[in-house]
Amino acid sequence: MSSYAIITLGGKQYRVQEGERLLVDRLRADEGATVEPRVLLVGGDGAPDLAPSATVTARVVGHELGEKIRIGKYRRRTGYKKHTGHRSRLTRIEIESIGGAAKRAKSAVKPKTESAAPEKSEAAEVPEAAGLPEGYASMTIAQLSEAAGSWSREQVEAALEHERSGKARKGALAALESALEEKN
Repeated sequence: MSSYAIITLGGKQYRVQEGERLLVDRLRADEGATVEPRVLLVGGDGAPDLAPSATVTARVVGHELGEKIRIGKYRRRTGYKKHTGHRSRLTRIEIESIGGAAKRAKSAVKPKTESAAPEKSEAAEVPEAAGLPEGYASMTIAQLSEAAGSWSREQVEAALEHERSGKARKGALAALESALEEKN
């Protein structure tokens, strides 16, 4: 079974495979340019991945006009007839690669040890250094509100400070403030 991906371009979703050509709504890219659409799913070999880290690379083959669509309006007994139509502006793209091939090409510019290892270690060090509870960075708001009751006052204050300085997720702020009030 060959690999496939579901991508989104122009508010529409397409199931694509490598080497496939398809018509999409007009893109603001020149002919021959490379486009990386947003990937929603990657599947084929094994179970489909709903949160893919892979990229899809597509090349713009050309810009075309779609088939002519005719629209006719008619009102009976009044003599009203109106005809109009249009041809959609489309772009033909060719899928060049599915998977991490594009990411591997980028990482060839930078040494692999610098790009992969420090990002993960920095993400793990920041919550611990700030006094945040373990695993705080990956918690959803629902998990955060459940776990906040068992944290110490210092941990709740550190988490509240982190939320105010960073993302400021409304649900997280409310959950942490209510947990802080319970501690008082």
